[in-house]
Amino acid sequence: MDTQTGLDVLASEEFRLLKGKTIGVVCHQASVARDLEHILDKLLPLHQAGELKIAAVFGPQHGIWGHTQDNMIEWEGYVDVRTGLRFFSLYGEHREPTPSMLEGIDTLVVDVQDVGARYYTFIWTLANCMKACELLGIKVLVLDRPNPITGTQFEGPGADPEFKSFVGLHPLPVRHGMTIGEIALYLKDTHYPKSNLEIVAMKRWNPSFMYSQTGLNWAMPSPNMPSEETATVYPGQCLLEGTKLSEGRGTTRPFEMFGAPYIDGWEFCDAMNGMNLPGAFFRPIQFLPTFQKYGGEVCQGAYLHVTDRKDFHSVKTTVALLHTIRRLYGEKFEWLSPPYEYEYDLMPIDILWGGTQLREWVDAQVPVQQIWDFIDESVKGLLAETGHFHIYQR
Repeated sequence: MDTQTGLDVLASEEFRLLKGKTIGVVCHQASVARDLEHILDKLLPLHQAGELKIAAVFGPQHGIWGHTQDNMIEWEGYVDVRTGLRFFSLYGEHREPTPSMLEGIDTLVVDVQDVGARYYTFIWTLANCMKACELLGIKVLVLDRPNPITGTQFEGPGADPEFKSFVGLHPLPVRHGMTIGEIALYLKDTHYPKSNLEIVAMKRWNPSFMYSQTGLNWAMPSPNMPSEETATVYPGQCLLEGTKLSEGRGTTRPFEMFGAPYIDGWEFCDAMNGMNLPGAFFRPIQFLPTFQKYGGEVCQGAYLHVTDRKDFHSVKTTVALLHTIRRLYGEKFEWLSPPYEYEYDLMPIDILWGGTQLREWVDAQVPVQQIWDFIDESVKGLLAETGHFHIYQR
């Protein structure tokens, strides 16, 4: 089916909602229309013709063009040579746009591709923009995009507010099953009630769709999200960032491949495949990360193949593999220490999980089924709270 994103819909209406406005644009390299033209290239002729004014452009984590790796402090601001526009980073000293950055703007257009997981920081950049614009009376116009891993599958846990961070500013399930437009509606209702918010909804998007079913071409939303397959495993596999395991950064297939020098890949995969996890198969591999954890060292581990997306549960699968690595390799398996995502006192795994339970339970070798039961139970209340913000019929 030929899904039209919010950007496509806005373009088909000749950007009527923006004519005569002074706008800011929050975008990144995946902010492209069906024809693969970037939002800035669609808006620039209108800006040059005086039909609207682009006062500033804002980039989330990894920059407007996706050129910086994870947790790198980015540039603060500059004038882009090609477009002549002011560019600002919202992943550096300022994660929330300042009044001076927003000066003169009456509409902030947000067009970013989320990947369906609570940790992905773009939805929290949206939250910070809504917060800043609410105080200044600036309208926020969100151009909706597909949840690439469907809007019909969900996984917990939720997050304890004591562990709020830039990978979880507000309570959402890990796999939240919402589009960025739906998340904006949830944020307005629960946290920014005076926000002047409008959503440009998609056309012909079915929440049961994986991204490949939309007819849209995949554009990488971040450097380590090369494909829909990466996004499929990410809600669970991002938890590896809270460990000293390599999550595959510095390889061509991050999050799908993972490991460490001390792991026996064949032993580990035999143990994992013996669990008969739904929709998952672990293939033993060796790999050499070019940077980040174990850069330049040969690691053994696994390539996680998703054999059935409907049955696959990413969070539960990653919980099982962490539990197994602790059991097989004991104290060689270590949790990563702070800092992480601007947090200097909390353990990275705790802010990703939203509490201390996973770390404590894996270390204590609490039965995997007990952790899975917690995942299932913890998501129920949150789904009841977020379900009525759905734009598209489930």
